[in-house]
Amino acid sequence: MTERPQQYRFHQGDRVLPFAPAEYDARLKGLRAIMAEHGVEAAIFTSMHGIAYYSGFLYCSFGRPYGLVVTQTESVTISAGIDAAQPWRRCHGDNITYTDWQRDNYWRAILSVTGPGKVIGYEADHLTMVQSQKLDAFLAPKSRVDISVAAMKQRMHKSAAEIELIRHGANVADVGGYAIKDAIREGVREIDVAMAGRDAMELEIAKRFPDAEYRDTWVWFQSGINTDGAHNPVTARKLQRGDILSLNTFPMISGYYTALERTLFVGEVDPASRHIWDINVAAHEYGMSLLKPGASCAEVTQKLNVFFEERQVLQYRTFGYGHSFGVLSHYYGREAGLELREDIDTVLEPGMVISMEPMLTLPEGQPGAGGYREHDILIITEDGNEDITKYPYGPDFNVVG
Repeated sequence: MTERPQQYRFHQGDRVLPFAPAEYDARLKGLRAIMAEHGVEAAIFTSMHGIAYYSGFLYCSFGRPYGLVVTQTESVTISAGIDAAQPWRRCHGDNITYTDWQRDNYWRAILSVTGPGKVIGYEADHLTMVQSQKLDAFLAPKSRVDISVAAMKQRMHKSAAEIELIRHGANVADVGGYAIKDAIREGVREIDVAMAGRDAMELEIAKRFPDAEYRDTWVWFQSGINTDGAHNPVTARKLQRGDILSLNTFPMISGYYTALERTLFVGEVDPASRHIWDINVAAHEYGMSLLKPGASCAEVTQKLNVFFEERQVLQYRTFGYGHSFGVLSHYYGREAGLELREDIDTVLEPGMVISMEPMLTLPEGQPGAGGYREHDILIITEDGNEDITKYPYGPDFNVVG
């Protein structure tokens, strides 16, 4: 019987990446500085966002583990045989394919790069208990160092190339927003409106990035009671006149997430709802004015809390006021160190990208019931910010249908 390999290299086709090689080299240089500072000899990334940030490869797990191993001289993605050469075509650096013929060939492939007995860096916020035990068993590390926080802090500062991609994403989100607005009318289902927005964005992404992979772009379009939560999925509920609506477009470009979120009403808005909407819009504008270098996330949050409290609606605030953008998604990744919350002391710096998205949710049976949310993406500049979201917010534009 033919002996089957534990691993091999399957490299074919032209390499296509969202950024130039120099961009990844710069990121790896930053990572290697982090590794040297912490005495790490080999870093193992297991998360989608960690691997994508340093290599460009965004994996599809489907129950199989994937990885990226970085040493001071090598950068190697570790992928499953089911993907053939696609991971190599979509990654910067080397790629090793592990086989399914023998359990834990994934770890044997990693060991072939790291060698045994090294100081291993890992992502403590992602590595499962099972895989953590296997790391110890196969690599016999001298010690382990959690580098997830340091890597996150590196991702929080965007390069010029990243900001350019994020600008495109914000533009695409606007395209989806206008398509959704055009689809809104009484009697239409949430799902029909959502599909119109998603289709428009995917076509726009394909036009702007003809060599990219297309996946993960989505829309949450909510109406009536379904607006009470920011992440409520789409349903087949039919729109009714006077409904409050939540428009949420999320284009995904090579793992980079952007968003547009707006409050709308079908046909008309009653006075109680208009009052709450106006307060939230005012908070949105005030919040955007606070996003400047030197301001801390906690300070911005506290000022917005006072704004809402003065208007007697703070009790209806449901979550933080904004967050970072970059390699993240609703099912992987989040730069938790750059969120507008009471417990985050991070100070805003030029080159960071953050949203302003106040939300108020009033319960059913109360005047103005529903969820109100506006969302813009802002680039922190040397002396303030640049708002790259262009779809209008507020009642003048968003009472539709």
